[in-house]
Amino acid sequence: MASMGATILVLLALAALLALWAGPARRAWRRRQIARQPFPAEWRRLLRQRVPAFRRMPPDLQAQLRKRIQLFVAEKPFIGCAGMRITDEVRVTVAALACMLILNRPADVFPALREILVYPGAFAASRSVADEAGLQRDVRHAMAGESWTRGQVILSWQDVLEGAAIADDGRNVVLHEFAHQLDHEKGYASGVPFLGHRRAYAHWAAVFQAEFDTLRAAIASGQATLLGDYAATDPAEFFAVATEVFFEQAQLLAQRHPALFAALRGYYQLDPRDW
Repeated sequence: MASMGATILVLLALAALLALWAGPARRAWRRRQIARQPFPAEWRRLLRQRVPAFRRMPPDLQAQLRKRIQLFVAEKPFIGCAGMRITDEVRVTVAALACMLILNRPADVFPALREILVYPGAFAASRSVADEAGLQRDVRHAMAGESWTRGQVILSWQDVLEGAAIADDGRNVVLHEFAHQLDHEKGYASGVPFLGHRRAYAHWAAVFQAEFDTLRAAIASGQATLLGDYAATDPAEFFAVATEVFFEQAQLLAQRHPALFAALRGYYQLDPRDW
């Protein structure tokens, strides 16, 4: 009887190990199948129509981006909110902009991301703020996007379209919110994404702290800045805004903030000045 019980335990353990192995293996097989599929002609048209930055990218990055889009669309669920209808136009546009952040990198396609919620336009969100007496109260704000550590990104479709169409103003809600997702991969937002090795963190901290302090000082003295006031909110927002500017105003960022540009170029492993 004891022998039979031990056999059952061994079989259960083997079944558990097989299940652990089968999950990644099945996912890898499915991804290989997706990679073999041709990029749909209609998606190519949508890319050229809705994402002008794609047209400027070198051919190798365009090819990479198309494959990333296919994987993103296949694996990440989109949910329409407030009557928003999810179409291929929505999926491809959001996926294209999000996946620009992970080109030339071995990283997975936003592994912690569980779903993308899309509203037709700006949506309301509550924020707890302290009044003059120090009491906390909830205030409603109109939002273009949000990124949560629980694996959700929330977007205003109107703002997605505007951010994609004007590709050189340094403002793009998808780039911004998915930069937060990269920052969140370690479980919290700090403005320091996963950098790979210990020495990189010290250099990143030195560059970003100096740039963050300089920005805050410039704003306090009334100077105009490239990154803008919102980047001075906290280090997480600084990283997200700097990412928008890196991809959309690369020349200006390199000229005015060379150390910041170099740090972001090293992290994203590409140079948008070449586009």
